[in-house]
Amino acid sequence: MPTILCLLALKLLTWNIERGVEFESIFHVLEAERVDIMILQEVDRNTNRTGRRYVDRDLAARLKKHGVWESEFKELGQGKDAFIGNATLSSLPMTSTRALRFKAQTDGWKPVWYLPNWSIVQPRIGGRVALITEHDWNGRKLVIYNLHLESKGQEVLRVVQLEEALEDAAKYPEGTAIVMAGDLNVNGVDSPVIGRFEKAGFRRAAGGGISTRRGDPLDWIFVRGPVEARDARILWDVRASDHYPVVVTISQP
Repeated sequence: MPTILCLLALKLLTWNIERGVEFESIFHVLEAERVDIMILQEVDRNTNRTGRRYVDRDLAARLKKHGVWESEFKELGQGKDAFIGNATLSSLPMTSTRALRFKAQTDGWKPVWYLPNWSIVQPRIGGRVALITEHDWNGRKLVIYNLHLESKGQEVLRVVQLEEALEDAAKYPEGTAIVMAGDLNVNGVDSPVIGRFEKAGFRRAAGGGISTRRGDPLDWIFVRGPVEARDARILWDVRASDHYPVVVTISQP
């Protein structure tokens, strides 16, 4: 018989871990915070800069979590078969996992013939995705959208990518608990991306403050449906990445 994990409240974290280069520090932060669901961006697999580590697998194993990863880009400057993507780790089993690869993409990462594949140039093949996981949360469906919107280009591209995620989320029945979180790469708190969340009925659960060392509000958590949020924080003392972790606790009403 499968084990049913009953968690009345869930601690969520979204964090762009800057490829996972500072692996041990990242692991210790996640361990100390005792997070139930970890929504991670910029997660490397088999790159030179992480010592060919599969960052998501190693984190999931050491934290004893269920995990899924999806590639965004093949990193041409990081050795053979090197990738970067999104990962979601969870205390709750995943009843379904899939990826939504956005139709709207930039060609700004593509290699060009007149430049070698140096890592500093970041030549890449691929595109941004939303990693979607479904969970059984005390008999109710919980859907997590792990978002990493495009950092290159104008806000209109990010709005279009979000529209694709929102259109996908509209397929779920009314009353489904949905979390959308990640690195949104917005230009500010007044970004049209944020306004589009609100128009679609999502409520800000966490984020909106400075979440990078550069002083940008890039990382957010939104919820929709039968979800209550409390104890939102940005962990400004963490230095394991160029982004700070954003955490919140959610519960069923």
